[in-house]
Amino acid sequence: MRGVKWIFFDVGSTLVDETAAYRRWAAEVLAGTDIAPAEFEAQRRCLAEAGDPGDGAVLARFGLSDVPWHPEEEEVPFPDAAPALSELRRRGYSLGILANQVAGLPERLAQRGMGGLFAVIVTSADFGVKKPDSALFEATLRQAGCLPAEAAMVGDRLDNDIAPAKRLGMRTVRILQGYGALSRPRNGWEEPEETVRTLAELPGLFSEDKGETE
Repeated sequence: MRGVKWIFFDVGSTLVDETAAYRRWAAEVLAGTDIAPAEFEAQRRCLAEAGDPGDGAVLARFGLSDVPWHPEEEEVPFPDAAPALSELRRRGYSLGILANQVAGLPERLAQRGMGGLFAVIVTSADFGVKKPDSALFEATLRQAGCLPAEAAMVGDRLDNDIAPAKRLGMRTVRILQGYGALSRPRNGWEEPEETVRTLAELPGLFSEDKGETE
């Protein structure tokens, strides 16, 4: 990816497996209702396939209220996360986080063996806005001191990660993990420039000589 200096990452289902946290969230959402977990899961997958893998869509479908997310239930990072990130840093790229996350993300990253890997960490908890709001992307670019054309966004969701980054002129990489992997692009903005199945594939998209194509 020619000209890229910064690579920004989503967190959930991109760097960290959210399976356990999602199961607890779903159990608490359904507590006291007569909705079967299998029915809830089937609707979640159906909505994801239609292009909306977020929690809000499935809650609205059943008329349910949200409950607090438990980040402490998030499982360990995907096993290829730290090696891939370390290799990108070795190649001279600056790394950052651009994510919808509750407060305390730097501490959680450190606990999961990813402390010190990111020069910039910007979350929705910090700015009071959530992706896909372009304000969060613009704030991240300002903190990094880079132009959109010098940045790449890596994430699992077409609606939250790929489309808003692409609209700003950032490069885009989709990773096929989590519910986001079920979605198909609905328009040109949701078409990623590159797609990978695992983080281990990511360094192959970025040259040993930063700013040049391989």
